[in-house]
Amino acid sequence: MTMTDPTTAAHTSVAAPRVAFPPGFSWGAATAAYQIEGAAAEDGRTPSIWDTFARTPGKVLNGDTGDVAVDHYHRFREDVRLMADLGLTSYRFSLSWPRIQPTGRGPAVERGLDFYRALVDTLLEHGISPVATLYHWDLPQDLEEAGGWPVRETAYRFAEYASLAASALGDRIPVWTTLNEPWCSAFLGYGSGVHAPGRTDPADALKAAHHLNLGHGLAVGALREVLPASAKIAVSLNLHLVRPLTDTAEDREAARRIEAVGNRIWTGPMFKGGYDEDLKADTAHLVDWDELVRPGDEAEIGRPIDLLGLNYYNPTVVSAPRDDAETAEAARNDGHGDSEFSCWPGSEDVVFHLANDDVTAMGWPIDATGLSDSLVGMHNDFGLPLLVTENGAAFEDVVGPDGEVDDPERVRYVELHLQAVADAIEAGADVRGYYLWSFLDNFEWAYGYSKRFGIVHVDYETQRRTPKTSARWYAEVIRRGGLA
Repeated sequence: MTMTDPTTAAHTSVAAPRVAFPPGFSWGAATAAYQIEGAAAEDGRTPSIWDTFARTPGKVLNGDTGDVAVDHYHRFREDVRLMADLGLTSYRFSLSWPRIQPTGRGPAVERGLDFYRALVDTLLEHGISPVATLYHWDLPQDLEEAGGWPVRETAYRFAEYASLAASALGDRIPVWTTLNEPWCSAFLGYGSGVHAPGRTDPADALKAAHHLNLGHGLAVGALREVLPASAKIAVSLNLHLVRPLTDTAEDREAARRIEAVGNRIWTGPMFKGGYDEDLKADTAHLVDWDELVRPGDEAEIGRPIDLLGLNYYNPTVVSAPRDDAETAEAARNDGHGDSEFSCWPGSEDVVFHLANDDVTAMGWPIDATGLSDSLVGMHNDFGLPLLVTENGAAFEDVVGPDGEVDDPERVRYVELHLQAVADAIEAGADVRGYYLWSFLDNFEWAYGYSKRFGIVHVDYETQRRTPKTSARWYAEVIRRGGLA
């Protein structure tokens, strides 16, 4: 079977675009296992932390769970045909750790691997190049009960799982992503508690961050041992494009603090040789970094990778603490859910502001300049080929009398952000692909099924799929190879 690399795959246009993208640019969409697969207890799969969290009263809106989700486990062939109809050249999805290795230890379950073998084979039959994410937040519950990501052993278990998955699927999948948004795993999962497993200990959040980094590095080593030499390894980070509200020294200091715990906690050890001293100073009252980071850890975390993925939705505007009532009310307006506990350990008093009033259904401001600024900055700082591994928006989609879903707001959003990608490429950034979030409406974590990000509408009662206006518009962009 021929393995096609989405960063080099050929693309044919049918009309000259106004804004053209480079030859071989990957036009994709993305999903995550727990959000779409369902089949939560089939073929040997055991609970993940999200199964447990979703079944805990009060944690997910309306008590929704991913038990069925959008039944992709049984409907993947239909879904891949839809992808092919839209002309996608690549598809980014995640593997379910508890479907492949139910307890996080021991041998792989072949029935779980068989699902992914069939999915990937179907993608390749339709000319769609697969990009696999090893970890999109679904830690096996057994590992959480043993301590979860705050415990060092979890990093070694992750590397073992990476080896199992790549040994079985490495001949079919050309691009492997270790982690998706480890910031969310650490700081929403163990800091503010709005994501699974719902813990609220800032020290544990920082320990989780280090062990996610270590797991990434160990997994890169494990993948290199079993993957073909042609395979590429990536990580997807939701780096915060941090802007101070004003140019005062106090607001610039607030931005520095958030940029440290939001971004450099990952990029320092992954790409710059280690954790920055200011980050460690900001959080020294919470963890002993000399004890947490063992000799050799930072070198392990810094193993070279081939591609760097960016997940971008909006910029982050911050200021120093303010005394006025309006600012106090908006202090936690960081777009990461409501909690009395902060997801910014060591910088809990920093104040967050909306970049503007043009917001999505998530309340996230629409500002595409942050995407181009991020990509150019990443290119200058790290020198790696880049992928936009997530970008998209939720809106209040309505099914019309004719059964169609017209979503001009999403079309506008994606067009603005594709223009931003083009601007970054023109400025010199080596951007190889764009993955629209999301292909399907799905389980939106703590928001349950109340928020729709998909370009394909899903009727959750009947599981009927209906491409929205945005899907048809995106298909034309792909056929053209750029914006009209």
